Amino acid sequence: MGESKNARVLIIDDEVQIRKMLKVALTAHGYEITEAETGQEGLNQGALFHPDLVILDIGLPDLDGFEVINRLREWSQVPIIILSVQDQETDKIKALDAGADDYVTKPFSMGELLARMRVALRHIAKTEDEPVLIFGGLTIDLAHRQVMVNDQEVKLTPTEYDILKQLALHAGRVLTHRQLLRTIWGIDYQDESHYLRVYIGQLRRKLEPDPTRPKYIITEPGVGYRLMT
Repeated sequence: MGESKNARVLIIDDEVQIRKMLKVALTAHGYEITEAETGQEGLNQGALFHPDLVILDIGLPDLDGFEVINRLREWSQVPIIILSVQDQETDKIKALDAGADDYVTKPFSMGELLARMRVALRHIAKTEDEPVLIFGGLTIDLAHRQVMVNDQEVKLTPTEYDILKQLALHAGRVLTHRQLLRTIWGIDYQDESHYLRVYIGQLRRKLEPDPTRPKYIITEPGVGYRLMT
């Protein structure tokens, strides 16, 4: 579901003010809202309401947010956006590794949250057999393993291509270091983040107009990388 129109959103947060603010803003943008103030109530609502998207606070009074993600992921691939506070970097990583799709940090702007929601909803609706992915001047032809920047072909090594492909298939979403390392090199390498830094540096030199100020491959400090849509 690429449009917000009638998309169902479940908000799981124990802060009344946050729920109220989100409900008013998201309803105004055409979303249908259901709320829960505990993890257990959120899981119950998830089963009853079948949301298109879940907005989940990590700090809940009963189950923690990670348990809610794990339980939801047993039966649903619904996109989950985490609400976290500034100093919860390890929590963000843990939540993303558990199966959350993205996060916003409190205090957040409504514009940022809405943009993240649009990406998550688009991604769930997108067919995985889309052969050509286009991001501004960057084009990735999955069928031919071909990468173009401003209509000029760029030669990538197999590893560089595999990293770019993963980021492109999840465009707009952050992928953690561990997720990328596990996918590209395997589970034994999931803590070797220096591998990733080297390859991301090489990719930026080949793809970015200015590698020191990247516009395609964005670093999420301490967490991972995101390909901008």
